[in-house]
Amino acid sequence: MNKFMLWAGILAVAGLAVAATKADQTATITVGGKTITIKYSSPAVNGRTGKLFGKDGQIGTDTGYPVWRAGANGATALHTDADLTIGSLSVPKGDYTLFVNLADPDNWELIVNKQTGQSGLDYDAKQDLGRVKMTMSKPKALVEQLVYTLTHAGGNKVKLQLAWENHEGSVTATVK
Repeated sequence: MNKFMLWAGILAVAGLAVAATKADQTATITVGGKTITIKYSSPAVNGRTGKLFGKDGQIGTDTGYPVWRAGANGATALHTDADLTIGSLSVPKGDYTLFVNLADPDNWELIVNKQTGQSGLDYDAKQDLGRVKMTMSKPKALVEQLVYTLTHAGGNKVKLQLAWENHEGSVTATVK
């Protein structure tokens, strides 16, 4: 009976850990008839406030650190029906993977990578289209579940924002 209770407890904890990540999340926006979509899995802070970012944080244990998959599970995917300029980076319409350089946890760089369909931990710098500095801010409150948002920023501009825990990074994209 004790073995049964032990296994039941282990399975319950494992179930909670899996439930903390929300798979198949999508941020999407349409500007000028062209759609931009980000697909990602959303990890939860799950009581790890102050223990996620930095070399000694949870993300610092990933094999590709300081490059972060900027999500959970599989790599975060970007699809654009339009040519974009993200910050100063020209991004032709198509499919890409997004990563974030966390070498300085308070000054993120968005990485647009040409490789697609890989695991979130399979980062190949040779496939980078380019990198863009993100504007950093602190959210008004703890962001428990990682979230990407795409919002209109006037005219043909879009604000791409990534927020998790006590960090928020954003960059402006122009739809061509």
